[in-house]
Amino acid sequence: MLPETTSGDDAPDAPPAAGRRPAERVALRADLRAALPDAGAAVGVTAAVFVLLYVRMDAGTSATVAVMPFMDDSRTYWMYLLSQAFGWSGLLWAWGTVVLGLLLSGPRPARLPVARQTLECWHRTTSLTTTALMFAHALLFAAELVRYEAESAWGDRLWSGFADSFVPGWYDSGTGRTAIPLGQGALYLAVPLGLLFYVRHRIGPNTWRRLHRFVVVVYVLSVWHTLLYGTNVWFGEWPRTVLWLLQVPLAVLLLVRLLRPARRAERLGAPGRGGARSLPAWVVRALGRVAVAAVVVALIAVAASGHDGGRARPPAPPASVGQAGGTG
Repeated sequence: MLPETTSGDDAPDAPPAAGRRPAERVALRADLRAALPDAGAAVGVTAAVFVLLYVRMDAGTSATVAVMPFMDDSRTYWMYLLSQAFGWSGLLWAWGTVVLGLLLSGPRPARLPVARQTLECWHRTTSLTTTALMFAHALLFAAELVRYEAESAWGDRLWSGFADSFVPGWYDSGTGRTAIPLGQGALYLAVPLGLLFYVRHRIGPNTWRRLHRFVVVVYVLSVWHTLLYGTNVWFGEWPRTVLWLLQVPLAVLLLVRLLRPARRAERLGAPGRGGARSLPAWVVRALGRVAVAAVVVALIAVAASGHDGGRARPPAPPASVGQAGGTG
């Protein structure tokens, strides 16, 4: 979810060519101001998702209630629904900012619908908005856990809600034992990786680019967290299929980015030539391209076959219920 503004230079750390101005340093404060309209749109989308989830719970059609029947009370569990809404808008914004990053770092199209500088600005602002949405999602989940433990003392409730939401490995209920740390990992990687862009002049563009590639890990962790713990995509029904299908264009863009990188140093070429100066490096790059191509095929196969890991919707509420949990 981080800004990607790499150029097509052969040598990433080379000084600018004669007659060419060096790239302007982008300030975090300026991007925070520029992100306000984007953040406003995200809040609007979050509000719309919240209303939809609220109405569905009142109407008795909520997948969340089908998973956890004790939550069939929208007025009591509104913070949980709001956490879900922030989770979904966060995932949507993450999807958008990764698409922008891959477009910017891939082959240079002859024409762009808007100026490249505008796309770069959108990528930076959407990445900041995504991080804020992720944090709001986790914070509201913690607030709901504090409210849920109403019989405990305030100190115990605050610590329990904080630890379950923000301390990896602390949450110990059901699939949350795996899903919650995945979401925490996405958040804790997104924050430093995003802010490193604004100090790349200190750490060097080469170091920044290497670290920036871990953005893909942040996004994969976010989707994995949602598939495991998102109650609205818990069942093997169309919402889960749509979530899988949305990953196909991202995987295709990543494959194009690897097959036709904008930077000459990243092109595969022949072993021992160009960017791959040794056979091991060439093999690693070639295997990366093969792996992403396999992911594209696997995503399409999963969506087409319906074997997407979803559970069967229960015909009636289960006899026993557990603790609240889930992002979607």
